[in-house]
Amino acid sequence: MNFKNKIVWITGASSGIGEALVYELNELGAKLVISSRKSDLLYKVKQNCKKNPLDIHVLPLDLEQKGTLFSKADDAWKIYGEIDILINAGGISQRSQVVETQPEVEERIMNTNFWGSVYLSKALLPKMILKSKGHLVAISSLVGKFGTQYRSTYSASKHALHGYFDSLRCEVYDKGIEVTIICPGFIHTNVTVNSVMADGEKYGLMDKNQSSGMSAQECAMKILEAIDQKKEEVLIGGKEKFGVYIKRFFPKYFSKMIRKRKVV
Repeated sequence: MNFKNKIVWITGASSGIGEALVYELNELGAKLVISSRKSDLLYKVKQNCKKNPLDIHVLPLDLEQKGTLFSKADDAWKIYGEIDILINAGGISQRSQVVETQPEVEERIMNTNFWGSVYLSKALLPKMILKSKGHLVAISSLVGKFGTQYRSTYSASKHALHGYFDSLRCEVYDKGIEVTIICPGFIHTNVTVNSVMADGEKYGLMDKNQSSGMSAQECAMKILEAIDQKKEEVLIGGKEKFGVYIKRFFPKYFSKMIRKRKVV
């Protein structure tokens, strides 16, 4: 994989898949801008990297604060004078039923998972088009392809990413811009621990499927392979990936199957 001296901006870089991507890209010789809300954790991630620390720049941001994201994108661009790849890995998950979930919580999930990725991508897009090169990566989920109980708004936010970035790909195919959508399944991270409940409080528990899922490091490598090969969309995970195909070809059976599955 050729990432040496590539300039890569990663959101959600302080934990989970985003953090794993930082370590792998650092090993591959990329120049990084790493972002999340928690600057202290970002600096810890930077310290954990083994290659040149001068090639890692910390840029804290909050994806919920939409009014700040265009200026943050300008700041990120100015660090190296360009950005080759934006990986939108920041996001939050959910563990609550529709009837119980407060609208403000749903707005928070949509702002973080969907609008945050959209604003940053829109901010960089004109600059990338002027250079006739760039790669936008959206980290979606298998539930961006189908819905499950207790994930309504999370699933909606990921479905929205697919519609938006699929459409964007059609618009920029002749402008040197690549668009990749990544759909992870059960990856061993703290995403379920940090999920929000109906009132916005943290769920605080590790999902059994998550705890036995693919490592974040292996997931990161598969993501980088997809980016390197300029794939449009990839499914990452174990047998849970087959849910996408069952849903497509046997939708009624899939509905019955998913209703019986314990997914909290």
